[in-house]
Amino acid sequence: MTADDVLSVLALLRQAGADVWIGGGWGIDALVGEQTREHRDLDLVHRQEQEPAVVAALAGAGFVETLEWRPIRFVVTAADGREIDLHPLVFADDGSALQVSPDPERPFAYPASCFVTGTIGGTTVPCLSAEQQVRFHQGYEPSERDRHDMAQLRRAFGIATHF
Repeated sequence: MTADDVLSVLALLRQAGADVWIGGGWGIDALVGEQTREHRDLDLVHRQEQEPAVVAALAGAGFVETLEWRPIRFVVTAADGREIDLHPLVFADDGSALQVSPDPERPFAYPASCFVTGTIGGTTVPCLSAEQQVRFHQGYEPSERDRHDMAQLRRAFGIATHF
């Protein structure tokens, strides 16, 4: 998934009237304002009620569903291997959101302050905050990509991470 791919997907979803924010590795690169590694996929969070528009827009661009773990997440993949990992959110009136988790008693929480912007290829893009990224990189054995991503947040923001 290249920077141009990310910007094309965002433009497509914006045209469809869908609100999305970038998470994962591309989200971290957006926060630091530069691509720091290659990315195999694009992680997006979206408003659950806008999911039909998201799915239709991506299907129109050749993406087909390849993993279905709703309501937690689902994945769409293009014939050329580009992959988008989608996470539906339910927003509250105060701008915060929740995402269903494998433990129904402990949904993933997104404070209103975690919806920020970053930069990819000189273009301002919606993404998740550094603090939210750190929160989501806890509770599991990190991969080398995870270690790299957290190092970028420490370098750019002086933020504490657990690995």
